[in-house]
Amino acid sequence: MNTGVSTSTDKNIVDKSRSHRNAAVSKAVRATRERLQAGPSNASGFDREMLALHIDTMLQGAIAMPLFVIFVSSVGVHLSQSLDFVGWGMMALCVHAIGILLARRAKNQDIPTEKVSQWRRRFLIVQLIMGLCWAAFIMQDCNSCGETDFGFYKGAVLLIALAATAMGTFLLRNALLITFIPVILALVGLTAKSGNPGYMALTAVLSTSLVFLVFMTNRMYRSNVHILSVQAEKDDLIAELEVAKSMSDEARRRAEEANLAKSRFLASMSHELRTPLNAILGFSEVMSTEVLGPLNNPIYKEYTGDIHRSGQHLLDLINEILDLSRIEAGKYDLNEEAVHLAEITEDCIGMVQLRARTKNITITEQFETAMPAVWVDEKAMRQVILNLLSNAVKFTPSGGEVSVKVGWTAGGGQYLSIKDNGPGIPEEEIPVVLSAFGQGSIAIKSAEQGTGLGLPIVQAILAKHNGDFILRSKLREGTEAIAILPSKRVLQSIPAIEDAPAVERRRKSFA
Repeated sequence: MNTGVSTSTDKNIVDKSRSHRNAAVSKAVRATRERLQAGPSNASGFDREMLALHIDTMLQGAIAMPLFVIFVSSVGVHLSQSLDFVGWGMMALCVHAIGILLARRAKNQDIPTEKVSQWRRRFLIVQLIMGLCWAAFIMQDCNSCGETDFGFYKGAVLLIALAATAMGTFLLRNALLITFIPVILALVGLTAKSGNPGYMALTAVLSTSLVFLVFMTNRMYRSNVHILSVQAEKDDLIAELEVAKSMSDEARRRAEEANLAKSRFLASMSHELRTPLNAILGFSEVMSTEVLGPLNNPIYKEYTGDIHRSGQHLLDLINEILDLSRIEAGKYDLNEEAVHLAEITEDCIGMVQLRARTKNITITEQFETAMPAVWVDEKAMRQVILNLLSNAVKFTPSGGEVSVKVGWTAGGGQYLSIKDNGPGIPEEEIPVVLSAFGQGSIAIKSAEQGTGLGLPIVQAILAKHNGDFILRSKLREGTEAIAILPSKRVLQSIPAIEDAPAVERRRKSFA
């Protein structure tokens, strides 16, 4: 069952045909980015949104214009003592009602982009008819009224109507101009016909106000277009970020699947790889020691020694790879017990002492006395110490010195420091040597190369113990590797826990 699942997972991971799934997403990201960089070339890209805003404005302020028309008609009837203004008011209210009905119909429909201009023309026609109503208003006359009072009344009404129309239609381009062009023409006609200076002044004031309000409404229109543009860019950017995040999540998921499959594969290959290697090592050792009889040809004996050494080297490399794979796969379980850091360090120094003497390297020790035990996995800690000692001896030149220290940290933990006076590591290469399979330039040039897994394994084991690993190095001065165990791993720093009966017995004995 597990084999089938793993095979399916591995097939999905290495299946190159899956890359086409992100093609559409990548295309969408590129199109969005190009749209963001280019931006809208003109306001026509937001005609539909601006028309929708205009419709909402009309519906929200639907009651304002009827109230104003009723007020104007009432005042007109009062001043003229005639019902002519009632007819004008009914006409204006009907035109306004047509506009509101048109707005409600447009609101209930989802206006497609290709029909925006058609609906816009309809609203402009309504505004033109309303302009004709205001032109009819200016044509009203009152024989019983004072000329000055009635002229002031007309002028005040038109200026208020102009301002109200400007505020209500600035989202509809050219609506204000279309509405009041008939009024200006009517005023020009009245001025030419009567030669009244009052009409001339009103024409000048209304024309100037119209020009100013057209300018202001255009500014307001462009400001709203800019706001919509910024909003659209923000929405596009959010969409692009979401798409990019989904692509990143997919890539991360596939990378995690690939890494997990690799780790599971290597961890499961422990038995299959070690069993034939152990047989090779065993038989080659038997042959090299001539247990079953002498080898007639001395070259064969030399070859068997080479086979044994090569097999041992290969087994060491496999063990390192499998250890790191088990850690990455989450299958590296700690078998913790109380051990003394100084004692296991002393044992590991004895293991590398022969190799150090061969290179005429001196190993000095500086251990704190009476240090309590720590709660760790002894086998794992031995691996950490041996890796660090082996690296120090490997890269220290003949006649060099390796200094080993075990002591207390400032936080109450314990540390192990191994310092050599070898060639050192360039500062920019320290992250490289701490990564899996990473090797610095000194290691690459060295005759004794490994897998580049020693230090990553040390880091991983210390991390499993909640500890830290610090690597300090300078070119031509040497390297210092420091393994730190936290204070909670030191047994002396953890007080003993007594059960309730024992506490009660102790309390009674003191009583």
